[in-house]
Amino acid sequence: MANIVYNILKIKSFNQMSTANKNWQWIIITYEVRKNDPPVCDRFEPCCFGHWVLNQETKMEPGMKKIAVLVLAAGMLCALSQGASAIDFSAKGRWAYNFSYGQHGNFTEGGGRTGFSTTEDEFEAAQQVRLQLDAKASENLSGTVHFEIGGYNRGMLQYWGASANGGALGADGTMVKVKNAFIDWAVPQTALKVRMGIQPIQLPDFINNSQVLADDAAGITASYAFNETVGVTAFWTRLFNDNTTSTTNRYPGYMDNMDAVGLTLPLTFDSVKLTPWGMYAGIGPAINYNNVTNTQITTYSSTASAGGPRAGLLPLYGGFHKSKLSQYGNAMWAGLPGQVAAFDPFRISWDVVYGAVQYDDSAMNRAGWLASLLLEYKLDWSTPGLYGWYTSGDDDNLGNGSERMPNIHPNNPNDFSEFAFHGDPIVGRDSIVGKSMTGTWGIGVRLKDMSFVDKLSHTFRINFMGGTNDPGVLKKINRATGVWMAPNDTTVPGREGLYLTRNDSLVEFGLSTKYKMYDNFTVYVETNYDALFLDKSATVWGNSKMNGKSDRSADAWNTAVTFVYQF
Repeated sequence: MANIVYNILKIKSFNQMSTANKNWQWIIITYEVRKNDPPVCDRFEPCCFGHWVLNQETKMEPGMKKIAVLVLAAGMLCALSQGASAIDFSAKGRWAYNFSYGQHGNFTEGGGRTGFSTTEDEFEAAQQVRLQLDAKASENLSGTVHFEIGGYNRGMLQYWGASANGGALGADGTMVKVKNAFIDWAVPQTALKVRMGIQPIQLPDFINNSQVLADDAAGITASYAFNETVGVTAFWTRLFNDNTTSTTNRYPGYMDNMDAVGLTLPLTFDSVKLTPWGMYAGIGPAINYNNVTNTQITTYSSTASAGGPRAGLLPLYGGFHKSKLSQYGNAMWAGLPGQVAAFDPFRISWDVVYGAVQYDDSAMNRAGWLASLLLEYKLDWSTPGLYGWYTSGDDDNLGNGSERMPNIHPNNPNDFSEFAFHGDPIVGRDSIVGKSMTGTWGIGVRLKDMSFVDKLSHTFRINFMGGTNDPGVLKKINRATGVWMAPNDTTVPGREGLYLTRNDSLVEFGLSTKYKMYDNFTVYVETNYDALFLDKSATVWGNSKMNGKSDRSADAWNTAVTFVYQF
């Protein structure tokens, strides 16, 4: 018989008849179906309302009756959903498998230190899986849910052999996470578009993604295009609101939220792009913990991966403050990224950002700035580039807070470095200096996307960088704490990664290769080497303990192969 599609509208009746054999029953089910094509079988007889009735006798075991009901119910739901409205479903996905081998990820060796870092072996095999589902009702309404197995950040992948993340024998780890979940809708008869839910929040930048905030967060974004030249985007995001019920805190559930509102103004001209932006954040003194005491303030425990606000919104050691926090902290940022392509294939891009955080205890304040510049010239076989950046650093006064630019969580790839900063484009080891570039300066040169063979390309870079922090602050910290802070001690509040002074420097060599084996399958090979030069004088790092046992520093390096299937 020909292929005929019938949509089940409802189950009109469900009757059962006993038989001599108690192990069997006759199930008589009457369906009401909508005819999509003319029937070619005498079993179908017409009924009212243009539908057809099917009487079918099915012989089955008693245990199968429930299954039959479920199948019929599922079919009915499908039919009803089809009849209500047409929804276009689409899917996107990515499988990434990374194999890395490296040493000295914390820039130290000896003293019993083994592995790439304190939490990673020299050789690691890991994976990440992402799946995005989109349900589109029309051009004006759609919904998205994005699942992830294994995070993007270093140390958050699904490591082979690790039971905690489902990679050990037996698997079965609880690793499926919601990365995004939002709806997009447009206000009727207007150009206003709205996005609501857990979504990517990223401040504008034409070079490196944002050095202030680039991560997933819950909130609302509204965008309006006045014309092809001028647009505006406003957003509100609730970054934290744990509503703790801890009895050790003064006011459980009180003042433990952190909210941010922002405005961007994208301006697009013939050969110039500018996006001035501003953002304000209110920081509850009790985010995550009710941080109303000195001890709790310097904790900021587990607010975000790889430091988060604990690293980016506080001065060193929390500012050595004496007072309890009782008011919301006020944070603001303003930036002016831009790009000029008037002399194509020559391109100029830049970014300028200023940020400040103020608390009711001024010793905890933090304020600073960043400026970066990129010059590129696109050739047939490659895109040579010259770039540089400078960020403000701490002075030697512990009582006036920090002079480094505050940040919330820069969590998207840094285009200047795939190893020192958070720059790996897929997954892998990076951020060994830090996620953000705060407290550093640098210059670099690169040959991007060199290609001499079809489907094969390379990127080579050399970076020279140093710190902008006053070395005298280390002696002041020693007087206040009785210990010498180590340059790689990420447990100190107000910092993450490597802390570099004006007397320190680092040279980075990086080579990455991309081979597009198939349209949807790519192999990445990368090798990076970071040579560290610390000031080992007695008043700087000469008395520090790099791994708690010695001050023996070492150069960091890593090589990796990543296989990526993406559709």
